[in-house]
Amino acid sequence: MPKKVGRPTDNPKGKPIHVRLDKKSDEILNKYCNEYKVSRAEGIRRGINKLESDLKKK
Repeated sequence: MPKKVGRPTDNPKGKPIHVRLDKKSDEILNKYCNEYKVSRAEGIRRGINKLESDLKKK
């Protein structure tokens, strides 16, 4: 079976996740994504990357 054809990438996104947000979190995410012109998925990835600094402080 041939490999799927698509855009080549150095960072494949193969880990799906489903999250339920409260109203305030959804508003913050939407505001961020509109201000920085990024998708909701990219906004969430950026938020997760910011958590890494908390891990390094321990």
